[in-house]
Amino acid sequence: MYRRNIIGFRLSEPRLDQSARNQGGPELSNIDRLPHVEAELNYLGPMTQRPRYYAYETAQGEQRSNMTYDPHMMRIHDMRPISSDMSLDTQGFALVEQRSAVQDFWDDDEVRRVYYPEAEAIIKQVTGAGRVFIFDHLRRRRVAGLNDRSSGGPRQPATRVHVDHTAKSGPQRVRDLLPDEAEELLRGRVQVINLWRPLFSPLQDAPLAVCDSRTVASEDLVPSDLVYHQRVGETYSVKYNPAHQWYYVPEMRRDEALLLKIADTRTDIPARFMPHTSFTDPTTPVDARPRESIEIRTLAFHAA
Repeated sequence: MYRRNIIGFRLSEPRLDQSARNQGGPELSNIDRLPHVEAELNYLGPMTQRPRYYAYETAQGEQRSNMTYDPHMMRIHDMRPISSDMSLDTQGFALVEQRSAVQDFWDDDEVRRVYYPEAEAIIKQVTGAGRVFIFDHLRRRRVAGLNDRSSGGPRQPATRVHVDHTAKSGPQRVRDLLPDEAEELLRGRVQVINLWRPLFSPLQDAPLAVCDSRTVASEDLVPSDLVYHQRVGETYSVKYNPAHQWYYVPEMRRDEALLLKIADTRTDIPARFMPHTSFTDPTTPVDARPRESIEIRTLAFHAA
């Protein structure tokens, strides 16, 4: 059974993020029965220093990052057969159908005018948040051989397992962006939620893999510095754990979107921080169109 609102958004009943739902029901316990691919994911390797990554081009000869990587072949399962059993508060991600009215996602004005209200409505409806603050959007277009954050080039798909915010940097984002309201807002529940979608159908190149948060141990998450010119943010790098269970959406369509739980101040739920990464799908045709995607990055506020 489905319900639909005026922007063409669709989700399975009951409400997607009810944390009481499915703490490992029959569908999710039979993960080995799901179609899957095997692909290499880049985890954080052994470190003697705090992991660090510069969010800008560094001086010639200076390392962009001090991180070492620990690649592992992982099974990445097709989430479509069980997508209605997944939720933001349990696994940390949810697949929704939403036919956007945006004609050109590369037009910033149209994205802000048309897509921002659509994203706000989806996130409010799925999470029950009373307020959603969109702080930016990010488009990526894969270019073979181009490093991410290269001057003059498009942003590239992220190729290491990570979480964009931490227990420290999630609340700090509220203080940075809404300083006059921050302490009042932080008395209630605050979530960092991304809305991610491909810009054409079907997406076959560099799809997004998401990890079931229930399979992630707290010690797998390593606070890491993300250094900007004017500030230092904090993300989680992720260490390998054979218990991790990974999912993706094969041949994802333009009228589908993934909601991603980046951070959550609520502590009594399975999913607070959800690792994710792009990956090289071994079934991708050699002539597949290079990935183009957009993610809307938001703060979702709930009353205290």
